[in-house]
Amino acid sequence: MNFSTSSPGGRGRVLVPVLCWAALLSDGYDLFVYGATLPALIGHAPWFITAGAAGTVGSAALVGVLVGSLTAGTLTDILGRRRLFLACLTLFSTATLVTAIAPTFEIFAATRLVAGLGIGGLMPTAIAMAAEFASPAYRSRILGMVLTGPAFGGVLASTASLVLLEEFGFRPVYALGAVPLITLLPLAFAFLPESRAFVAERSSEERASKSPVAKLFGDGMGRATVGIWFVAICSMLTMFGVTTWLPQIMRNAGYPIGSAVTFLLVYSAGAIVGTLLASVLAERFGPKPLVLTGFSTAAVSLALMGTHPPTAVLMLLVALAGFGGLGTQNMLNDHIATFYPARFRATGLGWALGIGRAGAIAGPTYGAFFVAGGGAVIVSSLAFAVPALIGGVVMATLPRRPRATPAAANNHFEATTARSTEVSR
Repeated sequence: MNFSTSSPGGRGRVLVPVLCWAALLSDGYDLFVYGATLPALIGHAPWFITAGAAGTVGSAALVGVLVGSLTAGTLTDILGRRRLFLACLTLFSTATLVTAIAPTFEIFAATRLVAGLGIGGLMPTAIAMAAEFASPAYRSRILGMVLTGPAFGGVLASTASLVLLEEFGFRPVYALGAVPLITLLPLAFAFLPESRAFVAERSSEERASKSPVAKLFGDGMGRATVGIWFVAICSMLTMFGVTTWLPQIMRNAGYPIGSAVTFLLVYSAGAIVGTLLASVLAERFGPKPLVLTGFSTAAVSLALMGTHPPTAVLMLLVALAGFGGLGTQNMLNDHIATFYPARFRATGLGWALGIGRAGAIAGPTYGAFFVAGGGAVIVSSLAFAVPALIGGVVMATLPRRPRATPAAANNHFEATTARSTEVSR
């Protein structure tokens, strides 16, 4: 049972973004669950693993995410969005189920790597589908809502750990990550359509003669593509570095503020609220100014966190850092989705997210130089503010859209016409 993809309207405009949001929520749960369960893994039965071993597994999972983004982001423009969506959802959910019942730490570590492959592949595929099926008049708003999925997943992973970890251990927390296998996967299999752009281009001459990756550098887009990759590295280095070291920074500052879970919840809440507000503004001003706003917010809030503010102010700054971190990445994804044409949009997203994962992998190690050993709070805070500032400066030099080749101009005209038609309705 699969509804028609011949028309841009109908159930697709509602159901596809909902399915993509649910998939990214599951994706976010799986991405955040490892950090949320570390307190029950380091030094505890049954494996008594060290912090070093835990860090190695975390890095391996992020390498899996990187490879998944690069590979699936390209394959989805070759094999189709629907196939890759279903495959990646199945892959990381199944791997998480195996994680929950893993008899040895070696199997546990291997399943985290495999889950990373699925997590990395699903993100660009889901964003590309949501962007294509969203109503043109409200594309940024709908994409913003869809992109809150990972942050909501982080909230659920933190809450599940808070409720289950101490009494039942890590296994049931991971088992919840496999719920999409019996809920979301059947719904997506039944109702998720194939991309109209993929169907239309399946037999085109351009598709046969040029790889999706090569298209990222065609029509004068090479400089912008490399710039987007660099910005993605800065964004993810800031985001993953802060989420890894924020609790330790606060301990070094002497603040008596709850647990790491509390920080993660506040950070995620800031990302959710900030993304929703920014996505509404992006419809008026475009996503690029909101990316710049996010980087500026991250740099300022992180710098101010080093000034020993009162607890209430600190929590506000953490929430703003959440918008400046995950929220900025969400707006960057919106910019990428609107920058590249639909026929290789998923490739553009996949490679930007994949290359950006280099920043995610480097973030925790980068932060360790400044935070470990009780480093000064102001130094640690400024250390994370710097890549956010650099990312904003580079983003300011990049174009909002590809240069106006005949094909690009035609795409822009069609998009503008569709948007105007939607508004008039």
